[in-house]
Amino acid sequence: MKYLSVFFLIFISSLVSAQKKYILALSKTDKKMVVLDYNNLKIITKINVGDDPHEVITSTDGKSAYVANTINGTSHEINVIDLITFKPLKNIDTRPLYGSHGLAFQNDKLWFTAQGSKAVGRYDLKENILEWSMGTGQNTTHLIYLTPDSEHFYTTNIDSGTVSIFDHVLLQPTVPPTGVLPPNAKPIWDWIQTLIPVGKGAEGFDVSTDGKELWTVRPDGTIIIIDLEKRKITEEINTSILGLHRMKFTPDGKYVCIVSVKTGELLFYDSKTRKMIKKINSGQGAAMLMDKGKNRLFISCTPNNSVSVIDLKTMEVIQKLDIGGRPDGLTIAEIH
Repeated sequence: MKYLSVFFLIFISSLVSAQKKYILALSKTDKKMVVLDYNNLKIITKINVGDDPHEVITSTDGKSAYVANTINGTSHEINVIDLITFKPLKNIDTRPLYGSHGLAFQNDKLWFTAQGSKAVGRYDLKENILEWSMGTGQNTTHLIYLTPDSEHFYTTNIDSGTVSIFDHVLLQPTVPPTGVLPPNAKPIWDWIQTLIPVGKGAEGFDVSTDGKELWTVRPDGTIIIIDLEKRKITEEINTSILGLHRMKFTPDGKYVCIVSVKTGELLFYDSKTRKMIKKINSGQGAAMLMDKGKNRLFISCTPNNSVSVIDLKTMEVIQKLDIGGRPDGLTIAEIH
């Protein structure tokens, strides 16, 4: 009976641990990562980060958070935070890549854009090394989306006005002028880039739930839809709303939410009909986070020094959060 009680306590303890869930939000003015209770959205703690925090992501097990610092493309540090103890750990040094911004995490590998180096890097967290990088040749390579199989990734390049589509492909050896391949010639895996011109200023983007389309927006109010299989723009929609900045598909894939950092308008578009179904004022939005668990959307309204919470069922603002000055990156941490 004694052993059963001990086993039960251990089981309950592990179950409680597995249920820890937080909303993480960055304050650029305060240089903090703010940890909020997932359910009541009360602030649990604030943790020091770098001088210019922009984006945040967590490891697959939710035990670590990574914060990208940009500093106009000159920073070479990504902050690492222990989400069990809420303590900062040793920073990741991204050199020779500078200006980390967009982040993606898969299989103990941290992918990041490097604005100052016009590149994308991949850091091996087990080996503590920058194991791979690839130049985009584009100005202000900003946000990144990595496919679940890690065989494709996409970036927006703001000042060049392009979207990069990178594919991991097996390249056959190039036949030399002699017409005879060397005896040791073998196929090699490499990344091939396809550039899609979308117009200068395009920044926020997202990929449809079926992985077939990429939507992005320009500050002049245009939505651009790219067919990822055909590698071409299939539609451009003029919303007449200036300052379009970030966008996200809803968790069910039915709608696309697009926010203006200039006017504060939040647009809800039907992803199939391409028609706007609702427009509200949410605040001048930057970073966006979809929360499937509670069917809500978080928007960092950087110029307004607040984070808006939107109920995706009613498509209305239900709460405004004060997490500090100039809020930006957002993510969910679920500890397993």
